[in-house]
Amino acid sequence: MKLKQISIFLENSPGRLQETTRALGDAGINLRALTLSEAADYGVLRLLVSNVTKARQVMMEKQFPARIDDVVAVAIEDQAGSLAEVLKSLNDANLSVRYMYAFSGFTDNRAVMIFSFSDTDKAIEVLQKNGHNLLSAQTFGMLDNTES
Repeated sequence: MKLKQISIFLENSPGRLQETTRALGDAGINLRALTLSEAADYGVLRLLVSNVTKARQVMMEKQFPARIDDVVAVAIEDQAGSLAEVLKSLNDANLSVRYMYAFSGFTDNRAVMIFSFSDTDKAIEVLQKNGHNLLSAQTFGMLDNTES
């Protein structure tokens, strides 16, 4: 189950993050999950949102470069060692994790890991084969998950 994530490239300057989130909020777009990483002069804000097509349109209108990427959400037990078990099945299949982020408190004492893989289709196959709980766009209340 692929999810569409929007990646927004922001200058590292005061107010840019607030301007971005305000524009999304004003457009009625709900943030479902996010991570922010930084490099010297810019940051990358990665988001799961309620409407990815609309979010990208809003960002492009604001002249914030944005792209859509495939990611996979996996619900894991919120306990020691759970992530290592997921990673073992991926490692055994020789799959690379490009990046990941997480949040907890989502469902029934579970954490949610959002992954970007070197080969998303193969990763989905391996995760499902090993009985890991992949989450759908519907689980996140994502209305539009078709942008490529």
